[in-house]
Amino acid sequence: MNSLKDHHRLEQTITASQAADRISYILTENPLRMTRGVLVGGEFSSLVLRQKERQHLEMGELLIAQVDNDKYVLQIVDLSYGSQMNQSHLELVGGLRLEGKSPFFDGELRMYTLARLKLLAKMHATGISKAKQLPPILGEVRTPIATDFSFIRPDNALHFGSLRSGSAILEVPILLDATKVVSHHMLIAATTGRGKSNLLKHILWELAGQGACGMIVLDPHDEYWRGALDLHPQKARIHHYSATLRPGSTSLRINISLLRPQHFHGVVDWTDAQRQAIIQYYREYGQEWIESIILEKPLDGKFHEGTLAVVRRRVMQTLGLELSETIIADSIFVTNGGLTTIDDIILAAERSEMAVIDTSSLDGPAELLVSSMIATEIFSRFRKYNLHGELATKPVVGLVLEEAPRVLGKEVLERGPNIFSTIAREGRKFHIGLLAITQLPSLIPREILANMNTKVIMGMEMRAERQALIESASQDLSDDDRTIASLDKGEAIVTSVFVPFALPIQIPLFAKTSTHSRRQFLGIQQA
Repeated sequence: MNSLKDHHRLEQTITASQAADRISYILTENPLRMTRGVLVGGEFSSLVLRQKERQHLEMGELLIAQVDNDKYVLQIVDLSYGSQMNQSHLELVGGLRLEGKSPFFDGELRMYTLARLKLLAKMHATGISKAKQLPPILGEVRTPIATDFSFIRPDNALHFGSLRSGSAILEVPILLDATKVVSHHMLIAATTGRGKSNLLKHILWELAGQGACGMIVLDPHDEYWRGALDLHPQKARIHHYSATLRPGSTSLRINISLLRPQHFHGVVDWTDAQRQAIIQYYREYGQEWIESIILEKPLDGKFHEGTLAVVRRRVMQTLGLELSETIIADSIFVTNGGLTTIDDIILAAERSEMAVIDTSSLDGPAELLVSSMIATEIFSRFRKYNLHGELATKPVVGLVLEEAPRVLGKEVLERGPNIFSTIAREGRKFHIGLLAITQLPSLIPREILANMNTKVIMGMEMRAERQALIESASQDLSDDDRTIASLDKGEAIVTSVFVPFALPIQIPLFAKTSTHSRRQFLGIQQA
């Protein structure tokens, strides 16, 4: 049945007096709650609501159908015109109005708005579950109030924003368990200018103050420290690393002896011969393998001179090294010092603290190489902790990845897996999660997208990108394509295995988050 067109069938089975009596009873049940309309038809997957007179319905609006102590949560996914008149009569009435002549009928009763609703969940005394019954026909549908959603109160609460009903913001904070969200991977997806950076600043600020997880933030644009986390009241728990030394920062220097061939996976596109050559260099020279490549030390095996020359050139280029009488470092990769940098970063995360690594001064390959080294080391350590029965004593650690398709994209992974795809598939078992940010989720394989068990979907204009998110979401978003396209800056949909239904939210401005937090901290200190 086409719900919007065939709703008149229902009205034909009920006398006018029966309908009036039923509606009169419904609308007086909860006089303090605004009634938006009544259910007049539809089917389980698509209910139809007729609006109440002078009520203006909105796409994405949340509604409540209450039956005794049970509450059905509904959401508007489409709007259309309804009328008791046929099209020719509507055109006549339109013409009369244009000419300033009033038609002799009650327009509000004969012309109205119909809303198509999807049934999100059923709330009852013992909790919340998926709805398996229909709310009653001609049942009241009202606006939600804050107490309707008091069930959203997890442990280690990480604040994402406030519940949004259409464009109205409800006084209902959206809180998810930080340890679960981080360990099960999270994706933030949006077109440029829709507020990704604002959201991530807000989340990192919350996590830094909470201390439930260790976080490693790879910051390619130097936007999460200056004017953001460097103002945090718990700044002592946040460690900033930068190639450009600043007050309060630690020098980002990494000794080349710490590099391993696998760190280059997904960073440099080697041929098979070149890959075999770097592996052989490591086998023969151990920690001095990079130095041996640059100094052109002899290598066992039959490798073409051209292959070794290309390997040498690409290694020096990636690491920013030059050769004069000695090896000269022109980047963060050095031959002296920098032996504990990676270890220090990971130890901070193991203490449930945060490390922010400014890679803005590095070119693409060097930046990805730093990320690969950190990810490889932390995955290796936590896997050993699990093997030795020590994992339960370690916190969940999250790794923030900007422009995620650079390491998780289909084209990259076609050349072979890397540490980031390994973490996406296996990290949860070892308390390691990814927090990936992207404008182009369609570039990431569906299997990896599906493993991102919490997604914060912001405005996305390109249909292919919306479709990739809809197909991999934890809840059914098949009716939300246009809603996602129309999300304004700061608006989002949170879909997660840890929420009962996809939650529309309003993300707070980071400036307000940080100001409120600092004032609260100062108030506690003064008290």
